[in-house]
Amino acid sequence: MIHWLERQAAVRDRRGLVRRPLVRAADEEFIDLASNDYLGLAADPRVTGAAAAAVLQWGAGATSSRLVAGTTRLHLDLERELAMLTGMDSALVFSSGYLANIGVITALGGPGTLIIADEHCHASMIDGFRLSRSRTESFTHNRVEDAGRLVADRPEPRALIAVESVYSVLGDEAPLAGLLALAEEHDAVLLIDEAHSLGVTGTGTFQGRGSVAGTILAGHPNVIVTATLSKALGSQGGAVLGSALLREHLVNRARSFIFDTGLAPASAAAALAAVRIIRDEPWRAGYVRRNAAALAAGLAPALTARGAAVEQTAGAVQSIAMPSAESALAATQAAHTSGVRIGCFRPPSVPDGISRLRLTARATLTPKEIEDSCAVLRGILEELS
Repeated sequence: MIHWLERQAAVRDRRGLVRRPLVRAADEEFIDLASNDYLGLAADPRVTGAAAAAVLQWGAGATSSRLVAGTTRLHLDLERELAMLTGMDSALVFSSGYLANIGVITALGGPGTLIIADEHCHASMIDGFRLSRSRTESFTHNRVEDAGRLVADRPEPRALIAVESVYSVLGDEAPLAGLLALAEEHDAVLLIDEAHSLGVTGTGTFQGRGSVAGTILAGHPNVIVTATLSKALGSQGGAVLGSALLREHLVNRARSFIFDTGLAPASAAAALAAVRIIRDEPWRAGYVRRNAAALAAGLAPALTARGAAVEQTAGAVQSIAMPSAESALAATQAAHTSGVRIGCFRPPSVPDGISRLRLTARATLTPKEIEDSCAVLRGILEELS
């Protein structure tokens, strides 16, 4: 085993795939284009104040499984208000978005369930597929007809179609209406991961409530939504939203809920405060999309010079393809040296094998921060081209 670990380390180093945690300092000054704090709520006094009050009232942790003594009134209030925000019938909160995806997929999976997944689904969903013991087939990214061929030809009595409403790497939207029609036609369930859309997408009075709220998908019996509390909500945790019947099934069958210590009350309180801010301040979502558009426009000259197209994404994520893993890492390090923090996505985090820089817009970015960061990144891209 030791020799195998040494060989694995050598392979990672040779391919430019070594990963190390980037440690933040409390007093550091960076332009943040890397975190998922889309609405800038992680440090909002209303959110941090709610977390601090919950710690004093309930303690630092949930102390046990949700089914033993780990459920507080905060958890139930959060579930009720999450369901109301998204237009779903009910919600169940997990300790992370990762566990929420694993929990619902394994609870619905098994030998009698076919899983049909977009090839760009997140690793948390992929791990759920593997653990579910279901036959799993991937369809070409965002190709409804490809998914339709797979679901129509199945021998299994049940089918689950798994997608993300806004994809975490490319930042593009799933064709949800077409996928719902497919699920209805073939008696399947459509599982939609709203990790990167909750708090960011939505139109009109549903701005910031995600891609499902205010549409025919909200509350539809064939639709299940998963979400994270750690991105736009600035807290920690995850949730599965759907029918009351689904919630009852998960409470009894989802192993990542039953056997896990409950979400810390402080995180539940922080997420609850964030849900109310999203409800009351929908303009924040508009600021995210406005700043994402400004980043795309500011980088357009450098991307055009490299022969790359500039695509306006659906939410906060901007993705820049790089020629290699090494160049992506070099660009990330150069940006960090210049005071701009960006994401670096390399295999196996990218399903198509193309390494990318990932920039995430936030509602709290100032015009000067956008201008300065674009100037830094244009210089880096020009130098690497």
